[in-house]
Amino acid sequence: MSKRVLVIGAARSGLAAVRFLRKRKLEVILTDLKMPLDQTLLAELEALEVDCIWQKQPNVSLLQPDFIVISPGIPLTIEPVKVAKSLGIAVINETELAYHFAQSPFIAVTGTNGKTTTTTLIGELFKNNDYQVVLGGNIGTPLTDIVDQLSTNDLIVAEMSSFQLESIADFRPKVAVMLNLTPDHLDRHHDMVEYLSVKARIFENQNENDFLILNQDEPYFANLAQKALSKVIFFSQQNTLLEGIYLENDQVICAMNGQKTVVIKRDEIAIKGAHNLQNAMAAIAVGIVMGLTTEHIRYVLRNFQGVEHRLEKVRQLNGVTYINDSKGTNPDSTIKALEAYEQPIILLAGGKNKGSDFTQLAHVIKQKAKKVILLGQSKEEIKEALLKIGFTPIEIAATYEEAVLLAQQAAKAGDIVLLSPACASWDMFNSYEERGKLFKKLVNELI
Repeated sequence: MSKRVLVIGAARSGLAAVRFLRKRKLEVILTDLKMPLDQTLLAELEALEVDCIWQKQPNVSLLQPDFIVISPGIPLTIEPVKVAKSLGIAVINETELAYHFAQSPFIAVTGTNGKTTTTTLIGELFKNNDYQVVLGGNIGTPLTDIVDQLSTNDLIVAEMSSFQLESIADFRPKVAVMLNLTPDHLDRHHDMVEYLSVKARIFENQNENDFLILNQDEPYFANLAQKALSKVIFFSQQNTLLEGIYLENDQVICAMNGQKTVVIKRDEIAIKGAHNLQNAMAAIAVGIVMGLTTEHIRYVLRNFQGVEHRLEKVRQLNGVTYINDSKGTNPDSTIKALEAYEQPIILLAGGKNKGSDFTQLAHVIKQKAKKVILLGQSKEEIKEALLKIGFTPIEIAATYEEAVLLAQQAAKAGDIVLLSPACASWDMFNSYEERGKLFKKLVNELI
């Protein structure tokens, strides 16, 4: 094991990596362009004997670290990473670091939308089957905080964003899941070809003893199966499959090893919407290849209610239903949220655009929404897309407090007030969770 490590980024995953590395007596240098204001954290770093470089980029040539651990939100285009690569210094993320010390097998989930729901659902499948299961990666607890507590009989289910997959090296999940691909993060990945290539890294280290669960209905995935060394299991809502998970007569069917089994009726799945059917089918495939019974899978699917901030019912007041979909951070995710409901919708949208185009979203808004309330950096951009197609019931809000009050005033009994921003939260919040929690607080204070 190398002796000197540079950790770039003093957020949650970076700090977890620091603690993990110091536990193993490695020399650690932590750097961030912002200096933490938390005095307790600064005292802890001092007690851990961690050298810190604040408010400037580190000189990698001078420091000569054996490897670098970088936080997912930091692009690989920064100067220290460029220098590291020119010197042949490995740059990895916290999940990759945990992987090297893990005894437990990994199930890894990626895709533009549905990652958190699918990762959580897979976790529930195994938690309810006497496994000790940990959710990690882009969700839950940093894996380096808990990997030492797990054994070969346990299981790690990791949500993997494109930012994390950019900086893997040897990461090899027993089961990899690829859900879908729609335009997102193009401010970082430039185009869909690059975005797909990063996502496909999830299975690049797999071999014939591993599994790749692949959405056959996703056009971008058409040529991926032939590149995989692992055993590919398809799922599809559109086609009957000789082997895989598919929909037939509103029943989810599992065709494996020459046998065809009804897993569950579509209307028995507790989480609703076509996008959640896709998530459920992927989770079913994982459960089947890992040896779970259809009876057990059916029980969990009937009872799993979804995750916080994803089509989460907050409250019903005066006949109006308020829905928190703060995790809708790109246009496609918000389109799926709009299409999940038949009732008239007042949509709250806007935030930091990640390089997305709002044209298709505008057309779906025109079909599904009676009014839109916009806020955040992208409010004028979304407004322009709506006005171009003749949708005019638009209001601009300066704050979430104002937006929620405007929505309440516009809503009538039978309507839905839907927060689904189609944008990241970083212009006004630290995370989509913070945004969703504020929305829920404001809604619960309405009278």
